[in-house]
Amino acid sequence: MVRNAGRVTRFVVMAILQAARARTLGLPQDAAFSWGLNRAIFFAAAKQGFRGGSSSEPGQGSGETAPKGLEVYRLGDDEAFRDTSKPDLTFRIGDKAQTREEFDLAVIRRFGNKENFQEAWDEALKIMVAADRSVLESRNRFYGEVYKPRRDELSDIWSEKYSPKAEKKGSSRKPSGARGSR
Repeated sequence: MVRNAGRVTRFVVMAILQAARARTLGLPQDAAFSWGLNRAIFFAAAKQGFRGGSSSEPGQGSGETAPKGLEVYRLGDDEAFRDTSKPDLTFRIGDKAQTREEFDLAVIRRFGNKENFQEAWDEALKIMVAADRSVLESRNRFYGEVYKPRRDELSDIWSEKYSPKAEKKGSSRKPSGARGSR
């Protein structure tokens, strides 16, 4: 059984809060979703130690320049690679663009339906509006003051409230030997 089946995980919470952060700082919604998924993937890879290659993280004092087809995009003091081959503002890690469709698959589906996601999204936007702009513009302060103190609570609340319950095998079948009344 998948450990986090049907749960809104920390990864999903990070993606939503980062997307809400980007939206609050002025990105269009689809670009904000791309940013949120990109940052969630980046932090998950950082946690794992960037196995299998470079971090695909721009700048950070390394003097690194953007690979062909990408450019460094800055949101506050945070950075990500923008995919210049896409007509809209879309972010990329490695050879994979974080599109709206990818956000739908990785994040929105965890809520069972778009209405449930919209409620969580509205809650995330309220959290961002309540935060000081300087906090949202700082990668470290956002992580330490917005995401980290809320990640487990939001994961638990959103899982309980919105996630579809995982069905157990055989739960829809009648018990063996069960027959209608005579």
